[in-house]
Amino acid sequence: MPDELAEDLSGKGVMGADGAQLGALYNVEMNVKTGTIGDLLVSPYEDVNPSALGFETEIDEENETIVRVPVSRVQDVKDYIVVQP
Repeated sequence: MPDELAEDLSGKGVMGADGAQLGALYNVEMNVKTGTIGDLLVSPYEDVNPSALGFETEIDEENETIVRVPVSRVQDVKDYIVVQP
């Protein structure tokens, strides 16, 4: 992923390299010692099957499904965060 500040990612949608909209950025995991971004935590859109995306999923404290997207899968960041499956 190009050098991006985590705050620059806030509010961006996440889409697959094929153009399919996957969800909205929920949170970012960072290594506080190095400042590097770890995983992007994505809240999938209602019409998206999270288990079909090929990424690890988890349930957050509000009982919502969250998709973990490794930063290594990010292809581009512009208006959207584009990820490779």
